[in-house]
Amino acid sequence: MYMDRTFVAQNAVLPVHDLGLSLWREHVCRWAPIQGRLVATLLDLVHRERNGDSIDRALVRSTTQMLSDLSVGGAAVYTDDFERPFLVASAEFYAQQAQRLLSICDCPEYLRTAEQRLGDEQERCRAYLSPGTEAKVQAVLESELLGKHLNTLLEMPSSGLVAMLMHDRLDDLSRLYSLLRRPGVANGLSTLRTGVSAYVRDSGRALVTDPEIVNDPCVFVRRLLEEKDKYDIIINRSFGGDKSFGNAVNSAFEHFVNLNPRAPEYLSLFVDDLLRKGLKGASEDDSERLLDKAMQLFRFLTEKDVFEKYYKQHLAKRLLGGRTVSDDSERSFIVKLKTECGYQYTSKIEGMFTDMRTSRDTMAQFRQHLEAQRARGGPSGGAAVEDAEDHAAVVAVSPSPPPSYAAEDSPAGTGLGDGVDMGGVELNVQVLTTGSWPTPAGGHCTLPPQLERCCEAFRQFYLATFTGRRLVWQLNMGSADLRAQFGSSRHELNVNTFQMCILLLFNGADHLSYKDIADATGIPGPELKRNLQSLALVKGKNVLRKEPQSKDVEDEDVFHFNDKFTSKLHKVKISTVSAQKESEPEKLETRQRVEDDRKPQIEAAIVRIMKARRVLDHNAIIAEVTKQLQSRFMPNPAVIKKRVESLIERDFLERDRTDRRLYRYLA
Repeated sequence: MYMDRTFVAQNAVLPVHDLGLSLWREHVCRWAPIQGRLVATLLDLVHRERNGDSIDRALVRSTTQMLSDLSVGGAAVYTDDFERPFLVASAEFYAQQAQRLLSICDCPEYLRTAEQRLGDEQERCRAYLSPGTEAKVQAVLESELLGKHLNTLLEMPSSGLVAMLMHDRLDDLSRLYSLLRRPGVANGLSTLRTGVSAYVRDSGRALVTDPEIVNDPCVFVRRLLEEKDKYDIIINRSFGGDKSFGNAVNSAFEHFVNLNPRAPEYLSLFVDDLLRKGLKGASEDDSERLLDKAMQLFRFLTEKDVFEKYYKQHLAKRLLGGRTVSDDSERSFIVKLKTECGYQYTSKIEGMFTDMRTSRDTMAQFRQHLEAQRARGGPSGGAAVEDAEDHAAVVAVSPSPPPSYAAEDSPAGTGLGDGVDMGGVELNVQVLTTGSWPTPAGGHCTLPPQLERCCEAFRQFYLATFTGRRLVWQLNMGSADLRAQFGSSRHELNVNTFQMCILLLFNGADHLSYKDIADATGIPGPELKRNLQSLALVKGKNVLRKEPQSKDVEDEDVFHFNDKFTSKLHKVKISTVSAQKESEPEKLETRQRVEDDRKPQIEAAIVRIMKARRVLDHNAIIAEVTKQLQSRFMPNPAVIKKRVESLIERDFLERDRTDRRLYRYLA
């Protein structure tokens, strides 16, 4: 100790203890005959333990600790003499193990073995190796057992990634994810994510093209929701809620959902079915959760404006027919749409609810007006007004029963008569703002005289009360309740306005030809045939008989009042025969309306962009317009080009005189 304090400090030589370690290191541990045997013995002991033999861990621990203690004065004895050969031997051992396991194990078993080996090696390092060795040997194992055989494992025919996803093997997927996220597995998670995305796309593409599924809109959407639930569970339980995997799955869903051009229509039909019927035996919370899931699919749609078109059509039928299960659910879904797409997306839909509330107030005023007129004993006058604001009216009627049928009708626009003999008809009118409601063509027919008087009475009252408006009757959007006598049985029939007009003809005749009905009602041919099919060819609701009997209605057919009609139900609802989804002509018509609505939106986006930027080339305009409108729909570059040309013709834009690819905004 005295020498360390005086001589060593004065002469800058090693202290006694360090000098002893240095002599031991150089003349014993690193003496060639000993050094080779020492390292070989240590590696042999580790190798034996890896193969399942028992060894003296305390002896190995004291030896590796000695090598670590000798690593002083710049000499890395432990690292150079033992750790490097140890890592090389480990790589060789696990490379052989990987090949052996691949030949005898399936993917899940291989992963379990790899996980066990990694755990064993971690425990071994902590038992008798230096702490710094653990991360290095783990990296060797991760590379040899997993990284070098990643694609082989994922692509195993009956047990790889596809099989795990197909059969919902959550534990195996969780193990796969936890192993591939290790730092020693190069591109592990990205490769796994690519594989998951590819499988979701392939399985989704098969689902949306399956003819058994695509023919039923509700089944189609439910299967999509089941698929989404499945992958949400996998991501949350097996992949630890990894957002990158969630984004990959969402991207795959967006890809294959839009492969079916009718996806917006089908989703709207699914929501319509849910809001009309609800879930049997389910609470409002369950319905709310299902609407939330429907919104997930809505986010994947690239043509959200097409969904809006169909949703407005279906909502109109629900509101006008009183078929909504819950007003709260209706408003809740609209709030979801507004949150997702903004106020503009739902402004017209909210206007539909406003019209329904206003119509109830209008009908209350109308009835008070009738009572006042009856008390005074005279009709009220009404004047025609200028066409400042269009409104469509939808009717609900109920006459006292003539010989066979009495009606309670609800077309688009009617009311009780002012001092007019209503003939027992109870009329309800919904006044609809034209810009907010879908108004399909073909809504005209010849109403029976008693209903015509009621409609005229309401028209006079309405136009006298509200100035600057014009009423257009949308009879194809109405409904009616008829009281009917069939032999000895009585029933109430819930029908649409066209069917009411057809049935009331049979109060004066037992049988009528197709031509007679067409001339008397003025209903357009396709609509007339669909409604006659509903009245004569639907089993259990055939209040008319057709001769000759066939599945289709022809121009030569004759229809008879079916006095033998019976039903277990007192009130029989007769729906119009039509596919739940649109027919091809209807689909083309809706598509054309959507394209027409897109044109002003594209032009508005172009003007906004050019007003801010003043000068842009063609490709930049395409990119900017697409970016602005992609939340509603994906605009076609060819259509954008046509709208640019239209704006140039109307002097909103001009081409640059020197560079024809540039456009300039004209203030």
